[in-house]
Amino acid sequence: MILGIGSIAPDFMATTTEGKLSFHHWLGDSWGLLFSHPEDYTPVCTTELGMVAQLEQEFSKRNVKAIALSVDSLDAHMDWKTDIEKSMDVDVRFPIIADTDGEIAQLYGMIQKGTTDKKTVRSVFIIDSNKTIQLLLTYPTSIGRNFDEILRAIDALQLHANHQVLTPANWKPQEDVIVDPQMPKDQADHKFPDRRVQGAPYLQFSKDPSK
Repeated sequence: MILGIGSIAPDFMATTTEGKLSFHHWLGDSWGLLFSHPEDYTPVCTTELGMVAQLEQEFSKRNVKAIALSVDSLDAHMDWKTDIEKSMDVDVRFPIIADTDGEIAQLYGMIQKGTTDKKTVRSVFIIDSNKTIQLLLTYPTSIGRNFDEILRAIDALQLHANHQVLTPANWKPQEDVIVDPQMPKDQADHKFPDRRVQGAPYLQFSKDPSK
């Protein structure tokens, strides 16, 4: 099965550092950030999981639950979690999935040819409250992810979901957005009366409607 934007995120049962869980039930009405790391006890992965722990409140206020995965064992996860908390000065409260047989990793395409037959690459899945995949990112094992960009993408996705607006290149929260050209004119006139055309009739900017 090939997953893409618009696919329903496959459900699964998992053993994690926070106990056993059913993924869809655990998500509930929240959005989800499912991300994989190649292996425990590695420096880049340590900084990444530490960063997600540091950003716990940022994810929470966006109604996003974070969950990590690798093919290492639960015992390894629990021991490594201590290293993360000590070295990054955090409390890791999100679950880390022990996918020792690689079943979940294979289900989500996290193990890719050209890397290894077992280790997961740095995959990111942003999943909305309807369990639909809204964004996919894949980083090689050597490069740590930019979680500021992941938060920015979540903000843009939620803004689109709630207000049917588009976000331009390099957009940041509270900056002007683009009115969706597919929105009926009468609806656009009502929702965005102060929108301005910039160079082409389909390029119409307005203030961030969430603010």
